[in-house]
Amino acid sequence: MGLLINTKKMNSENKPTAKDFFLNLGAIVALAVFVGNFISLLFTVINRAYPPTDGGYYVSSSISFPVAALIIIFPVYLLLMWLLERDYSVFSELRHGIVRRWLTFITLFVAGGALIGDLITVLYYFIDGRDMTAGFLMKVLSVLIISLGVFFYYIYDLLGKTNSSSRKIWVGVSALVILLSIVWGFSVLGSPKTQRLMKYDEQKVNDLMAIDGGVNNYYSTNGALPQKIEDFSSTYYVSTIDSQTGEQYVYEKTGDLNYKLCAMFNMASQDLNNTYSYPKISGLWVHLAGEYCFERTVNPNSYYKGIPDVPFR
Repeated sequence: MGLLINTKKMNSENKPTAKDFFLNLGAIVALAVFVGNFISLLFTVINRAYPPTDGGYYVSSSISFPVAALIIIFPVYLLLMWLLERDYSVFSELRHGIVRRWLTFITLFVAGGALIGDLITVLYYFIDGRDMTAGFLMKVLSVLIISLGVFFYYIYDLLGKTNSSSRKIWVGVSALVILLSIVWGFSVLGSPKTQRLMKYDEQKVNDLMAIDGGVNNYYSTNGALPQKIEDFSSTYYVSTIDSQTGEQYVYEKTGDLNYKLCAMFNMASQDLNNTYSYPKISGLWVHLAGEYCFERTVNPNSYYKGIPDVPFR
C-alpha cells in the first residue's frame, strides 16, 4: 500500500526537534503567502485584461505588492525546503515524522478545499444562470491549476515519489510560470514607472474629490461659492497641493453656481492602452492626459437658510 507511512521507531537523535518544527511551519506559511499573492496577481491582471461588465467600481490595478511578495517569498520557500531536504538526507525518519505529516495533511486539506470551492462556484454560476465571462473563467482556471499543483506535489511527496530530479522540475516549472505571470502583469498593467504615475493620478483624483466636497460644504453653509481655494481649505482640511508637482490645484469660480477644478494628469483615465483605472463616480472624474479641468455646478438647494423666527404666543 503506497499510502502507508513508515512508522519505524526513531532513535533519540532522530526525534522531531524545534528546528524541524519551525522549518516545516515556515515552509507551509511561505507556501500559503506565495499562493495567495500569486492568485492576487493573476486576478488583478485578469480584471484589467477582461474588465467586469456588471458596472460599479473598478478594481485597483496595482500589482506592486503581489510581485514584491512573490520575488521575496518564493526564494524563501525554496530555501526552507532545501534545508528540510538536507536534514532528511541525514535523518530519513524525520521525513515521515509527526510534524511533517500534520502540516502536509493540513496543506492537502486546504488545497482540496480550494478545489472543491472552485468547482462549486462554477456549478453555482451555471445553475443560477449567470454569465460565465472570460474573466470569470480565467479566474476559476487559475485557482484550479494552482490548487491542483499544490495538491499533487504534496501527495507525491507524501507517497515518497519525489526525488531530487523531480523537485528540480517542479521548481523550474513553478519559477517559469511565476516569471511569465509577472511579465504578463507588467505588459497589461504597465511598468513600475507606469504604476507610480498611476498612483499619482489616483491621488490627484482623491484630492479633487475632497476639494469638491469642501466647495459644496462651504456653499451649504454660506450660500455662496468661495472666491479662492484658501477660503475653505483650512476649515475643511483638504489637501490643495499636488504631491507630484508640488503645485496647488486650480480652483476657479466661473459663476454664481459654477466652478472648475483643474490638475495635471499623467495619463487618460479611460485610455484602454494604458493601465489607469480608479473608482468612477458616475463618470464625473473621467479625464484626459495633461492639464484637465472638471466643470462643476453646485446644487442651489443645498444652502440651508435656517428657520425664520416665529413670535412666541
